[in-house]
Amino acid sequence: MKWVTRARIRVNRTATAWLIRRFVDPAAVLLFVEADEVAAVQAREGATGFDAPGATYPHRDAEGRCSFEALVDEHCPGDVALQELACIVHGADFGDEARWVPESEGLRAISHGFPLVARDDHEILQRAAFLYDALYASLKARHGAVG
Repeated sequence: MKWVTRARIRVNRTATAWLIRRFVDPAAVLLFVEADEVAAVQAREGATGFDAPGATYPHRDAEGRCSFEALVDEHCPGDVALQELACIVHGADFGDEARWVPESEGLRAISHGFPLVARDDHEILQRAAFLYDALYASLKARHGAVG
């Protein structure tokens, strides 16, 4: 399946793309386009858009969730580690809000370095996957789960 989002990915878009590939659609084809093109590409390609105007999963939905949170709620509602990671991503993406948690600050800072060490969004996603895998494993261990 095709998925489309805004180019120059940072916190939420990187985390959402990781989530899609890891838990929702391992064979996902990810397209990174300009923000004003996401809705058109979504319609033309039959893709599912995220974190952009007119996307299936917008930057902030009617419930105040970022696309990462919405997809976790929809596809992995019983995974407490992913629910906690959703809080971290929410805080890092939206900044100083009620659901901010201390880990959000670090994730936000790290994401600002993504374009400084990678040539494009595909490389950012490939390299950031280790970060999100490690964070997810740590959160699972915190909740007594392994593997």
